[in-house]
Amino acid sequence: MAVFALSTAARFRHSARVSEATPPLVTSEPLRPVLDPHGRNDTSLLVLAGDARERIHRAVATRVVGQEDALDALLIALFARGHALLVGVPGLAKTLLVSTLGAALDLSFGRIQFTPDLLPSDVTGADVLVDDVIPGTSDVRRAIRFQPGPVFHALVLADEVNRTPPKTQAALLQAMQEREVTVGNTTHKLPDPFAVFATRNPIEQEGTYTLPEAQLDRFLLEVHLGYPSEEHERTIARKATPNADEHVPRVLSRDDVLAIQSLVPRIPITDEAVNRAVSMVRATRPDDVKACAAAKSFVRFGAGPRASQALVRSAKARAALRGQAAADVDDVLALAPMVLRHRVVLNFRAESEGIRDVDIVRAVVDATKR
Repeated sequence: MAVFALSTAARFRHSARVSEATPPLVTSEPLRPVLDPHGRNDTSLLVLAGDARERIHRAVATRVVGQEDALDALLIALFARGHALLVGVPGLAKTLLVSTLGAALDLSFGRIQFTPDLLPSDVTGADVLVDDVIPGTSDVRRAIRFQPGPVFHALVLADEVNRTPPKTQAALLQAMQEREVTVGNTTHKLPDPFAVFATRNPIEQEGTYTLPEAQLDRFLLEVHLGYPSEEHERTIARKATPNADEHVPRVLSRDDVLAIQSLVPRIPITDEAVNRAVSMVRATRPDDVKACAAAKSFVRFGAGPRASQALVRSAKARAALRGQAAADVDDVLALAPMVLRHRVVLNFRAESEGIRDVDIVRAVVDATKR
């Protein structure tokens, strides 16, 4: 029996674009009926994810004006069990967006302001010496106890992550990749779910450190936030003193988030979408036989295999958030700029001629059209 019961297949036929001409589906694991701890199968979870997206948008709108596309990207990263890098000028509500999302999903939120003097222990926590009272007595004994740092939250906002030196960034890198931190000789597991949403100011570069390519590659998506529309800016201006205490409706519970995260890998994806994802990634590599002309001229290093995985994972999450029973090429194409642009390293010629990473991604998309 497939993940989605045959009796409900017709319900999702339109959104999944199912037809006899549809290529065979590729899944990351064998299809099978799955029940979560609350007795919900994959069909129920798909409906939950699709409904939740609209409700989350309404809940976040109680505090944040606009930024709907950025919110969708954060949801995709979260449900694909990834991290996101938010790039935008100050004042675009990046911090407020993440904290409000945490409230809507009933997830704990921690904010770390990255500065040049920030230490790894300021992120991860540290072993501290404390006085413990011996039970049943008035005697006191010294003990070493681990004091968790701000990274021990479900949603972590790493504000201006490029302002801290590489040693501290390395501590965050372990948390992002391994979902654990090591302090002394002890390794501590981070909460589940866990996602890092980091911000980077694209304007002010004085006193900043370039993010290592290995760390950039750990971000599932790079999300660029633009200025609000004129109508939205009028609304923002009227709310000159926003009420941070305004109630944000809770849309999902922690268990719901975990259930949707477990659903996403089981979402089918078409062979055509997988082939397109791999073709685009390989087209960014200047030494590859399938490299596009722009990559050969302006790219120093192209995206690695993790980019192909990121395109497939995020495409599945996007399909789930739209109530679609399968991910297809449209999902891959919609996410290509956010997945690829921070994984492409431009050469000097590109910088001298004003070629941007997003220009390379557009060229790659055009070159891989069938």
